[in-house]
Amino acid sequence: MQRGPIITIPNVMRAGELMILLFDRFCWIDEKLQAHFRQSGWPEVSRPQTMVLISIAVGVRRPADIARRLGISRQAIHKTIDQMVQKGIVELDPDPEDKRLKLLSLTDFGSQMRTAAQQGLRQVESEITSQIGDVNLSALVNILASRWTGCEDNNVN
Repeated sequence: MQRGPIITIPNVMRAGELMILLFDRFCWIDEKLQAHFRQSGWPEVSRPQTMVLISIAVGVRRPADIARRLGISRQAIHKTIDQMVQKGIVELDPDPEDKRLKLLSLTDFGSQMRTAAQQGLRQVESEITSQIGDVNLSALVNILASRWTGCEDNNVN
C-alpha cells in the first residue's frame, strides 16, 4: 500500500484543507470516468451530466431533487437535462404522483451509457483500492456516508 506524506494542518485550517482535498479527489474520479467514456467511444458528457446520470442510477429522478442534491439552481439543472435530452441520453416523463412534475428516465442509449459508467467506476474503485487499500476505502466511504448535523442527507440508501 502506497502512503502519501502526513499533512500537518493547524486545526483552524483543517476544514478548508478537507474541502480542497475532497474536491480534488472528486475531480480525479470524474476525470477517470470521462477518460473511460472517451476510450469506450461514448459521446462527451459534462461533469453535471455525469452527476445527473449517477443521481438517476441511485433513484433520484425529479429534476428539482437532483438540483437540490447537487447544490445547483433549477435553471442550471434544466439546461443540463435539455442537453442530455438532445444527446438522447434521458427523457422526461410525467410523474404519476403529481402530473405537474416530470421524472427523468434513461433512454436505451442512456442505459447503455450507465452500464459503461458503472464499468468505469468499478475500474476507478479498483485503482483507488490499489492505492489506499480496501480497508481505507471502506472507512472513507463510511465516514462520508455518516450523518453530519446540519448537513442535508443526500444519501438515497
